[in-house]
Amino acid sequence: MTQRYLRGMTDGIPSYRRSARTDYRMWLLLAFGIIFFWAGSTIDPADNCSEDGSECAAWLVPLAQGMGAIVGLGAALNMLANPNRGSFIDPATGDLVWWQGRIGKSGGDEGRIHPSRIAKIRIVRQDDIDDAVHLYDLEGNRLFWFSEEVIAWPYDRWAERLAARWPHIAIDRVGF
Repeated sequence: MTQRYLRGMTDGIPSYRRSARTDYRMWLLLAFGIIFFWAGSTIDPADNCSEDGSECAAWLVPLAQGMGAIVGLGAALNMLANPNRGSFIDPATGDLVWWQGRIGKSGGDEGRIHPSRIAKIRIVRQDDIDDAVHLYDLEGNRLFWFSEEVIAWPYDRWAERLAARWPHIAIDRVGF
C-alpha cells in the first residue's frame, strides 16, 4: 500500500479497513459461544427439571453447550483466518478500490473503478441499524462486492465526500 493510503485519506475520501480481529461482532460471537459452552459445562442436565419432575428438558443443556461450542469455534476460526474488507482511493491511478475477504489469497473479492465512471451511489435505510449501500457505473450496472461493509459509517457522509470531489455522482437515498 502507498504512503497516502497509510495516512488514512486521499482526496478528502477517508480510507477504511476492518478485519475480523477488529470487528466487534466477532468478539461478541466469541463471548456468546464461550458463555454458552461454560454454562452448559456447569449445569447438571438433571437439575433442568421442574420440582415435581413432570416437565424435564435435560436435552437443552447439552444443546446449549454444543451451540456455544459451534458459535465460539466459528468466531475463533474466523478471527484466526482474519478476512478483511475496506476501501481507499488509489493515489497512483485515482481509482476507488474496495475488497472483501482474503485478498492475495484464494477467496478474496475486490473491485476497482475510477470515480469518473461512477454514476450513482444508492443508500437504502431499511431500519436504524441495517443499511445497504450500492454503487452503479455509468451504464447502470451494480458493481460487485461493493457494499456497506467496505466503507466507513455514516455511509451518507462518505458518499457526500465522494460526490463533492466528483459532482456528477448522484446520491440516491431510499428510506430516509
